[in-house]
Amino acid sequence: MTIEPFRLDVPDSELDDLRQRLDLVRWPSELPGAGWSRGVPLEYLRDLAGYWRDGYDWRAAEARLNEWPQYTTVIDGALVHFAHLRSSSPDAIPLVLTHGWPGSVVEFTSVAPLLSDFHLILPTIPGFTLSGPTREPGWEFTRVARAWTELMTRLGYRRYGVQGGDWGAAISREVGRIDPERVLGVHLNLIPGAGATAEPTPAELAPLDAAERERTWASWRRQQEFASEQQGYADLQSTRPQTLAYALTDSPVGQLAWIAEKFATWSDVPIDRDLLLTNVMLYWLTRTAGSAGAIYYERAQAAYWGQPPEPSRTPTALLDLAHENFIPLRHKVAGTDNVVRWTSHPRGGHFAALEVPELLAADVRAFFRA
Repeated sequence: MTIEPFRLDVPDSELDDLRQRLDLVRWPSELPGAGWSRGVPLEYLRDLAGYWRDGYDWRAAEARLNEWPQYTTVIDGALVHFAHLRSSSPDAIPLVLTHGWPGSVVEFTSVAPLLSDFHLILPTIPGFTLSGPTREPGWEFTRVARAWTELMTRLGYRRYGVQGGDWGAAISREVGRIDPERVLGVHLNLIPGAGATAEPTPAELAPLDAAERERTWASWRRQQEFASEQQGYADLQSTRPQTLAYALTDSPVGQLAWIAEKFATWSDVPIDRDLLLTNVMLYWLTRTAGSAGAIYYERAQAAYWGQPPEPSRTPTALLDLAHENFIPLRHKVAGTDNVVRWTSHPRGGHFAALEVPELLAADVRAFFRA
């Protein structure tokens, strides 16, 4: 149960190795006019990699991250890294912010200062970046949720809130489900499984009003588009994460492309490229592309996979951003989550904390004040 201080201090040899690999990159060919239809365009990635090599300052990014008090502890056999930002108010609500894939605690760089009226706990998911790699199988999201409840016990918090998107949403919702006596509320910017996973039927549509019927069809169309155009990364990480890991761990440009595509195509608001590269650096330096991606594999192997989640009675808020990959449906959410606040907004995509930090912070504050 020991909690140890942590500070980033990357050896110069790691940075020299990265620069050498970027100097020796072998670029693939590209069909003319392909754009983003086949993946990351060559011109876009060459420009980003060139800035990574000659313009990006890791030492400045490292210093900014080290402004956060950070720690590590071992929970259930896994190293867990976290930042712990205490509010100046001793009675502040403790709030756990959980990132997703392909993110890290870097996602909270902009939103954390806006939530200084909370005690913030920013853990890194086991297997990801500074909490990786994991040394045994089985780290799917319900196990991570149990680790978070243990982390909050070790920190001495009797009541707390949780917030997340992507895998952070799955983990946060599960924390609220398994620890309802301590969790004040669950704030999400994505509700897993709340979209139209099958073509709407007349029986499903009949009890809905006109707006919800249209939203159901829109959710189905977006789900179909995602499955046909963007699902490949998840299928690969759900089945052969180790094979992919060799390419991403050996090639910085490969790791860059794998992550940069998601930040570019899943965002409504452009992501600052220095923050993007800092996020990529954490994966590159820790060699955790494989162990982070393996959370998809572990979920696919879990006994619960394909089953509807157990309903949660913990008060839940959803920040429904218009450009999120998956459109949630109120009639589906009603069966799995105790949603007491639903805020829809025309801006923002998958990475709420990076894209619309002011909006996210305001919605979090309003929910927990209530």
